[in-house]
Amino acid sequence: MRVVFWGTYDEGKPRVRILSRGLRATGTEIVEIHADIWSGIEDKGSIDGTGRKLWLLLRWLCAYPCLIWRYLRAPAHDAVMVNYLGHLDVLILWPFAKLRGVPVIWDAFISLYDTVVEDRRIFGPRHPLAWLLFAWEWLACRAARTIVLDTRAHAAYFAATFGVSEDKLASVFVGVEPESFPPSQGEGLSAGPLRVLFYGQFIPLHGIETIVRAAQAAYGDPIKWVLIGRGQEDAKIRALIGEAPADIEWIDWVEFAELISQIERADICLGIFGDTAKAARVIPNKVFQVVSAGAPLITRDSPAIRELLSPDMPGVFLVPPADPEALLQAVRGFAAGPRPARPLHGEIALSISPKAIGEELLALISNAAQMRRVGAEPR
Repeated sequence: MRVVFWGTYDEGKPRVRILSRGLRATGTEIVEIHADIWSGIEDKGSIDGTGRKLWLLLRWLCAYPCLIWRYLRAPAHDAVMVNYLGHLDVLILWPFAKLRGVPVIWDAFISLYDTVVEDRRIFGPRHPLAWLLFAWEWLACRAARTIVLDTRAHAAYFAATFGVSEDKLASVFVGVEPESFPPSQGEGLSAGPLRVLFYGQFIPLHGIETIVRAAQAAYGDPIKWVLIGRGQEDAKIRALIGEAPADIEWIDWVEFAELISQIERADICLGIFGDTAKAARVIPNKVFQVVSAGAPLITRDSPAIRELLSPDMPGVFLVPPADPEALLQAVRGFAAGPRPARPLHGEIALSISPKAIGEELLALISNAAQMRRVGAEPR
């Protein structure tokens, strides 16, 4: 099978790399028609300055004529795939894919409307830009033959919010790059306080406030809380840390390659604890990475996480969202009990490898190509 990867997708995101690598592992030929406009931009929400934003928008729009020309000259293929961040890509590609008679597979991965309006609350739902985002995403959903999300819970959101038929939706886990997060044989720190690690962007979904409140309540316990990251809630978290004493070490950022050493040094790792609706629908990269590394994990309970993990698994603790006391009790319970031997989560780690992810994706693409051939198109 031959699949075209088309558009301005962000190769800096593990999701994009894992899907590409996974498909190649199945023997699928991938033809890349790509314009790199996101290189060096870690957090798209942190782009500042009107001039920089306009320059990025200009680069983005100017990339499309060449991308379209290259697509029209591409060899025959079974499907064309639009990857993250493809909300505009899928609309631009739509008529040209129809012209060539191939299905469009869109890895939506996130909802812009959900992220900006409902989760990060940058605009209210009555704001004109919120209406524009909703209309944009509604139309983008009509441009694809198959829309891929990261969990079944997330796919259900697209069905309910944008009126997408269920036979048009599918879910494939984010997965992990196993060489970057190999199974750890360590047992965390052998001496000193218990080391509890969180890393990620400081956004509402992650629930950093819950972690800080738990750390403040634990002050005096032999527990060291390590936060790595920055983002939208920097100022809020800094002010919160100043309200009460806590044994917190805040590291502004580390390189991606250094994350595994931080996980190996930690006794237990943290996922997310936000109480937003989106936090219940997604499983963040860090959870897959910690699972791959075989380290103990505490994260919020949700329909999404139950698709991957359950609380009866060794080294897995699921707690209610936005509940510092529950988080602290999970940490204390872990500290008081026998340490599970690492690496943990072996079978789960195999199911989220690039090859396993690629096999799931290939099945979706093959089905979409077959449906296109027989003329059975969903709405």
